[in-house]
Amino acid sequence: MPATPGRRERKKARTRQALDEAALRLFLAHGYDHVTVARIAEEADVSVATLFAHVPDGKEALIFDDGTERREGLVAAVREREAGEPVLTALRRFFASRGPFAAELPPEYERKRALIVTTPALRGYARKLWIASEDALTDAIADASDLPATDMAARALARYVLEIPDLTGTEPDPLAALNVVFDLLEAGWPQRPA
Repeated sequence: MPATPGRRERKKARTRQALDEAALRLFLAHGYDHVTVARIAEEADVSVATLFAHVPDGKEALIFDDGTERREGLVAAVREREAGEPVLTALRRFFASRGPFAAELPPEYERKRALIVTTPALRGYARKLWIASEDALTDAIADASDLPATDMAARALARYVLEIPDLTGTEPDPLAALNVVFDLLEAGWPQRPA
């Protein structure tokens, strides 16, 4: 049974949530480039030092998680796919349900998605979070394909897949662009059933 977070952890989580909410609210109201770190800290009623203690990467990190959810989702898409389902089919489905590719998002996420897609600094930070999953995705692909973890083909495929959100997310029809890239990858990647 997981331990209940202590008072200090709960306070840290509340502060981080206040920072995230303040940043998103300000970015949506004024645009990312017109909001300073000091303004976000003031809005969340914390010091600038406290803000940087919670998010050392700066203001672009405030509307994202730490990347753990992405990494775990990618690995789960590969490892928990249906028997016989190709790796790329599972990864295509995973991406199609997220961010700029999702057909329907709750209204509160629509504006956040538009902000990320139209703000270069936020897109760059999102790309950084995707690329941080490269080792975990490489291992999952290699394992699913009966390849050694050091196999360059597995690493290359992981890298190509992780570039897809940045490459296609700003296209007029992101889902169609996603499918074009996956079609290309599927044509060049040997499919091995589970």
